[in-house]
Amino acid sequence: MTEGTEHMPAGQSDILADIAEMLHAIRDDLEAEDVTMDATFRTDLGVESIDVVALAGRLQSRYGDGVNFAEFVAGLGLDSVRDLRVRELVEFIETSLSGKAVAA
Repeated sequence: MTEGTEHMPAGQSDILADIAEMLHAIRDDLEAEDVTMDATFRTDLGVESIDVVALAGRLQSRYGDGVNFAEFVAGLGLDSVRDLRVRELVEFIETSLSGKAVAA
């Protein structure tokens, strides 16, 4: 079990594993253990804009139209995207998949 996931709901743990796998496919210098719930995409993981585009495509392929990453990111604003934590993406995906997404 990845450090920090022992109290995480099973769905979140699975989503975190999916994201870690996707990020590793995009950036082979990242290892699964680098991708934690508290990691920031830019500072901790070094994810650049082009990586975000690639991640969005992989999320679409994996989860379908129910998880609209572009809409999620658009609602954050530039400063928030830079500081986006993996936890926020995991929670967004979980909410989207459960059908509890609330219109902004």
